[in-house]
Amino acid sequence: MIYINEKYAIINNLFGVKGAMDKERIFATEKNCMERPRWLKVPVPDKEALAFMEELLRGAGLYTVCEGALCPNMGECFGKGTATFMILGETCTRNCRFCSVKKGKPELPKAGEPQKLAEAVLHLGLKHVVITSVTRDDLEDGGAGHFADSVSAVHTLSPETTVEVLVPDFQGSAAALKVVIESRPEIIGHNVETVPRLYSQVRPRADYRRSLEVLAQVKKIDPSIKTKSGIMLGLGETEVEVIDVLKDLRNVGCDIVTLGQYLQPTREQLPVYEYITPEAFREFGRIAREMGFSHVVSLPLARSSYHAEEAVGKCLSR
Repeated sequence: MIYINEKYAIINNLFGVKGAMDKERIFATEKNCMERPRWLKVPVPDKEALAFMEELLRGAGLYTVCEGALCPNMGECFGKGTATFMILGETCTRNCRFCSVKKGKPELPKAGEPQKLAEAVLHLGLKHVVITSVTRDDLEDGGAGHFADSVSAVHTLSPETTVEVLVPDFQGSAAALKVVIESRPEIIGHNVETVPRLYSQVRPRADYRRSLEVLAQVKKIDPSIKTKSGIMLGLGETEVEVIDVLKDLRNVGCDIVTLGQYLQPTREQLPVYEYITPEAFREFGRIAREMGFSHVVSLPLARSSYHAEEAVGKCLSR
């Protein structure tokens, strides 16, 4: 048996596969499975729920990453009256090859957006809200002040609502990150997205170590804030690489981790390299929990904000 370290064996050996990896048992490659596997089928969304959320969001001039990133769980989440709000516009300044959010030159941030977001949260009666953004490398603070204003507005109008922010790397600016931290969101998330080897293909303008440092800095400045990160699988990473990323996240004190299957949003983005089975996701989840993460979501359709409210009771003590 080949070991990564004294505690964790590589996934194929944990499944009892000896020698070379048994692709049919652990993965369904796109070559052998042109259609999405059965475990990636999602129910048809409730049209009324979609229409209600779209009317609410457009009426307030708000956007969601659910729509921009073509999330497969959008129907389920909208049906529950939940959404991940996307501030700072719809246009991203980076060219990540997995993401369908528009790229280009963004408009200036809308001054009234934080208040409108807070009013939408109050209207929906949300107990937990996730706020994210496109990456705004064009702004001096990367949009950190806008994040902070949004967190403060939600806490003011809905003091019982917990706030989770999913932030960009602010180009490594500790000062910008500190602005967000000082607004006191309950959870600060930043996704590493994939393994270091694939960054040049998947996130060409990002840096793996810089992303880890974002999470590390949160804990250094305010250890009471919970940190969160997410990983996409199915882009060509190995099992060893995934577990190494999990170890890196724990080494910087990350509390919550999500693992989900990468799905190609449109033909413009990277194709799926392989479909990871539910059994493999369960095994990664078990390993992550053994490493000490407070909350782990490891499912084919998991996304960084999927069922985010479930982590609150496990990780937060208000």
